[in-house]
Amino acid sequence: MISSHMRLFGAVVALLLGASGPAPAQQLELKLMAPAAPGGGWDQTARSMQQALVAAGIARSVQVTNVPGAGGSVGIAQFVNGAKGDGNQMMVNGFVMVGALAMNKSPVTLDQVTPIARLTEETQVIVVPANSPIKTAQDLAAAVKADIAKVTFAGGSAGGVDHVMAALFAGTVGADAKKINYIPFSGGGESLAAILGGKVTAGISGLSEYEGQIKAGKLRALGVTSAQRLPGVDIPTFKEQGIDLVLANWRSVVAPPGITPEQRKVLSDAVEKMVKSDSWKEILKQKGWDDAYLGGDAFADFLKKEITRVTEVLKSVGLVKS
Repeated sequence: MISSHMRLFGAVVALLLGASGPAPAQQLELKLMAPAAPGGGWDQTARSMQQALVAAGIARSVQVTNVPGAGGSVGIAQFVNGAKGDGNQMMVNGFVMVGALAMNKSPVTLDQVTPIARLTEETQVIVVPANSPIKTAQDLAAAVKADIAKVTFAGGSAGGVDHVMAALFAGTVGADAKKINYIPFSGGGESLAAILGGKVTAGISGLSEYEGQIKAGKLRALGVTSAQRLPGVDIPTFKEQGIDLVLANWRSVVAPPGITPEQRKVLSDAVEKMVKSDSWKEILKQKGWDDAYLGGDAFADFLKKEITRVTEVLKSVGLVKS
């Protein structure tokens, strides 16, 4: 009897010691910032992560907050200064933020965050209202070359992928990219309203944001930025229309500065499990996002190179001074 009591006591002690050890993944209670207004790509990414992390049992809860302003410059400043050392917080970001921080000469930069993973890439599209006289990408190119000031483009924040794409489109077709007439919006809903209302000539965004309106016949897609036609998508590429414009928007997730290697590993492991989950794969399919997962040091290296590349493009079109 004594030995059985001892065995029981040992089991209880082991159970208690285990309870005080590292919390299992299911106990994660995360805060996830989308540094933009509701409706845009970062907001959709954050809420998709929230859905997948909880559905796959990786986290108990995920709280999403929106902090819009200046292409993520407001959000990253709040994140870096307010979440320092907090291993339960992450922030969605991407191509847009790289350009915005360079243009805004932000004192807070992506060098200060802790890289976790690149998640997705998305093909870009240029659209016009269904009743627009502009029918093709070449029609838009002709309008830009005739009088670039009269052609207005709506898109996301200044310096982001939409803005860079407008400038690259102008430059590629032979117009002065530095004179592009670009109107930035902080949320996808606002830019969509401007396009549908005929307040601008054309709109630029990720294909998923406008796909519903394109299918409904409210918007006409002029072209996509993929190198080849997308499977199941009846929209010509710019390349096949004689315009050499290939570009992908990427989105990622980062952690605050000052977290420990152990905290970084917990977050990295959670995101890696998420991207492998059926829940995430189904979301990618629904949204039309391409899986571009890249974790750890490989993502950190990619981020450094991308900051250099995007800054050079912005300098070449006069959006950032040399």
